[in-house]
Amino acid sequence: MNNKEIKIVALDLDGTTLDPNSKFTKRTIEAFYNAMEKGVHIVVSTGRTFKSLPEQLFHIPGLEYVVTSNGAHITKLANMERIYENIITPEAVRKVVELLEQHDISAEIFIDGVAFIDKSDYDHIKKHGSGYRDDHYVLSTRRPVEGILDYLLENKHQVENISLNFPLIKDKEEFGKKLKQIPGITVTSSFAHNYEIGGETTSKAEALRFLMKKLGLNSSQLMACGDSPNDEEMIKLAEIGVVMGNASEEMKARADYVTDSNAEDGVAKAIEKFVLKESK
Repeated sequence: MNNKEIKIVALDLDGTTLDPNSKFTKRTIEAFYNAMEKGVHIVVSTGRTFKSLPEQLFHIPGLEYVVTSNGAHITKLANMERIYENIITPEAVRKVVELLEQHDISAEIFIDGVAFIDKSDYDHIKKHGSGYRDDHYVLSTRRPVEGILDYLLENKHQVENISLNFPLIKDKEEFGKKLKQIPGITVTSSFAHNYEIGGETTSKAEALRFLMKKLGLNSSQLMACGDSPNDEEMIKLAEIGVVMGNASEEMKARADYVTDSNAEDGVAKAIEKFVLKESK
């Protein structure tokens, strides 16, 4: 693997490039700069919506592109132009809503770069917290609306992603069987208690294929780092698929290389090893 010439690095954020405090560390940013000096493209590839990206990201000079909502959009940071879109069809949205109307499930929707949550869910988390989610992250990145399913239908032509949250894993697994019966969607997850629904071909990998073609690159020049099932396709696509030390054993089994955790600069170390080819 060390002999491969990596020219593009795709990086998940939460649990991967960001440390446990949701920050880019000094070592990580330095690794970015050193790689970019070699002509390597550093591409953030996240499940977050564009408006949920950490502010620190916009203050790292040289970052060119960001893939958001699990591959629904690619934005060119220099002029904030959206250069790619792969979202859920209105018909698939209607099918998902029909299923959700039969169940009491906390749903969030990603529309035009913004994440929305039902006001009742938002208020409950604000008052009581959540035993299985990051309260601060939810309250700081989600916009509350009355009647989330009605809002979903009203905006069915521009839905990037539908995120479903389950306090109990057994309930998630049972509902997953019903989701699989809906045509025209992909289903993945970014942590143990959620499902994330995208369009029929939506994935980080598909977005990266588009971007690599635009840049005149191919998957033999790609390194991808992630920690969760929504990273799996881009890790499989990459010549060097890197999984974090804090990931599940199932995800680690899909890696070409397992780096240290996101609390130990695992991404920076992978860039140093495979892109900068430093011996440490």
